[in-house]
Amino acid sequence: MKMTTTSLTHTSALSRLGHALSDDTRTRILLRLRAGRARPSELAAHLGVSKQVMSNQLRCLRGCGLVTTTTEGRNIWYALADARLTTALGDLLELTLTIDPDCCSAQGCTCT
Repeated sequence: MKMTTTSLTHTSALSRLGHALSDDTRTRILLRLRAGRARPSELAAHLGVSKQVMSNQLRCLRGCGLVTTTTEGRNIWYALADARLTTALGDLLELTLTIDPDCCSAQGCTCT
C-alpha cells in the first residue's frame, strides 16, 4: 500500500468529504452519482425529496468540491468531481464497523 504524505490540503479534503457524508441526503446523492451524471429533478425524484432540499444539498456538495456541473442548453447536469470518488465511496460501503451502542445509534453519535 502506497502511503501519501498528507498536508493541510489533504486533511481539509477529507474533512469536506466527512461533512458531506454526515448527511443522509448528501450521501445518497453521492452514491447515486456513482452511476453517472444526473439532473437535480431526477435526483430529487429518485431520492424522494423536494427540489428545494435537493438544491440546498447540491449547493453544499458543490461548495465542498465533490460535485461539478455541466450546462447543456437549459439542463444542468451534476456529476462526481473526480472519478476516484466512485471507487472511494464503493470502498467505504464495504467497510465493516463495530459500533458502540452506548455511543452511536441510528439517530447519530453522541460520544465526545
